[in-house]
Amino acid sequence: MSVQERKQRERAERERLIVATAREIAERQGWDAVTTRKLAERIEYSQPVLYSHFRGKREIIGAVALEGATEMAVALRAATAAADGPRARVTALARAYLDFAARNPAVYDALFRLDGGLAFADEETPRPLRDAFAALLESLGEVAGDGVHPELFTEVFWAALHGLATLTRARRLPPEDTGRRVELLVDRLTAL
Repeated sequence: MSVQERKQRERAERERLIVATAREIAERQGWDAVTTRKLAERIEYSQPVLYSHFRGKREIIGAVALEGATEMAVALRAATAAADGPRARVTALARAYLDFAARNPAVYDALFRLDGGLAFADEETPRPLRDAFAALLESLGEVAGDGVHPELFTEVFWAALHGLATLTRARRLPPEDTGRRVELLVDRLTAL
C-alpha cells in the first residue's frame, strides 16, 4: 500500500468516526448537544482536523442524513421483499418506515427536519436520497391507480407517513394506535 493510499484510508476512517460519533451523541442527547468541540474531545482529534473533513455541523448533519437514507432504503426493501402481494408490500413498507423513524430519531431529523445542506427533489439530489425515494416508489408505484402519476402518489403517501412519524414522536398521536393508522392509510390511499 502506498503512502497516499494509507493517508486516504486514514482520512476515510476519521470521517466515519466523526459521523458515527455525531450520530451517537445526537441519538442520546439530541442534535443541540453535537458541537465540533464535543466531537473533537470525543474522538480525540483537534477541531481543525474536524474542519478538514467538514466545514461545520451542517455538513456533519448532511453526512448523517446520507448514511441514514442508505439504511432506510435497505430497511424498506428488506421489509417489502418478504411481503406477498401489493397490499402486504405497502403495509410492510409503511411499518418499516415508521419503525425506522422511531428507532433512529436523530437520523430521521437529519434526513427530514434539519438543514444538512442537501438538495431534495432536484437534479443535484445525492444518490442515497434518490435511492431512499426509489425504495418507496418501488412498492407504491404499483398501487398508485389508473391515471395517477406514481411519483406524485409516492410523495403523498410519504408525506402521510412522515406526518404519522412526526406526530407520534411528538406525542400528539398515541403510539399504541400506530398499527391501526397504518391499516387505515393503506386501505384508504391505495384502494386495495
